[in-house]
Amino acid sequence: MGWSQGLFRALYRMLSKEVKEHVGTDHLGNKYYYIPQYTNWRGQSIREKRIIEAPKKNEIDYEVGDIPVEWEAWMRRKRNTPPTMEEILKNEKHREEMEIKSKNFYKEEKFLSKEANEGHLPPPVQIQVKGHASAPYFRKEEPSATPTSTGKTFQPGSWVPQDGKSHNQ
Repeated sequence: MGWSQGLFRALYRMLSKEVKEHVGTDHLGNKYYYIPQYTNWRGQSIREKRIIEAPKKNEIDYEVGDIPVEWEAWMRRKRNTPPTMEEILKNEKHREEMEIKSKNFYKEEKFLSKEANEGHLPPPVQIQVKGHASAPYFRKEEPSATPTSTGKTFQPGSWVPQDGKSHNQ
């Protein structure tokens, strides 16, 4: 950044009443600032801002994970208070433990599937389900698709349900 650009930015902050408040720095060297809501010299109300100053000046140098998740949540206004270093370290330790547990789980799962393929374990029980429990013909023969009467013998209004029972029972 050239000296003229820095001078212009300082002059702008002075005229706009913009005051940066340093709220924290992460273990990667990123600095986080908070600018509260203010009214500028023209009477406009400017909402609060949350800014990051990175040690790497080029956007190309950044990769996924260069900003901790907790700080990113604060920057995107998902949380109101900035994270503490203890909180970040605790969460990082928890993520490492979960990664180790997931690796162990996949190793165990791979071992069990290998045993099952070699015949050491019995195959899983196969259950054949006929119909659904809510169907009126569950565990009974399904109704046939062939009609029981013809269109010639049907009289409109002649059919009446038998004692309030469904015709499938």
